[in-house]
Amino acid sequence: MKTFGDYIRALREKQNLPLRKVAAALDIDPSTLSKIERGERSANKEMLPLLSNLFNESEEDLGLILMSDKVAYDLMQEENPDQILKVAEEKIKYLKNKNLQQGSLD
Repeated sequence: MKTFGDYIRALREKQNLPLRKVAAALDIDPSTLSKIERGERSANKEMLPLLSNLFNESEEDLGLILMSDKVAYDLMQEENPDQILKVAEEKIKYLKNKNLQQGSLD
């Protein structure tokens, strides 16, 4: 299992792209990309389409890796991450259902 930064670094190295070229494609400093790859800084969703095109990867897959990192980093600081995930999953189902019901009233 890789973090988003590990995954991006592996893709970049597989295609023999220097850090500076990928950073330029993202319109960020190479040092910022280096921090993302090392997990010292988080990427943002706006980078996903650019990375998807650059590495010929699914934007959805990249988004899943990015968002799972954000959730994992937030929850690993808590005492009961498994319970939080279970409650959050139930809450997501509830909120989706609630939104569907409200949408059908229109």
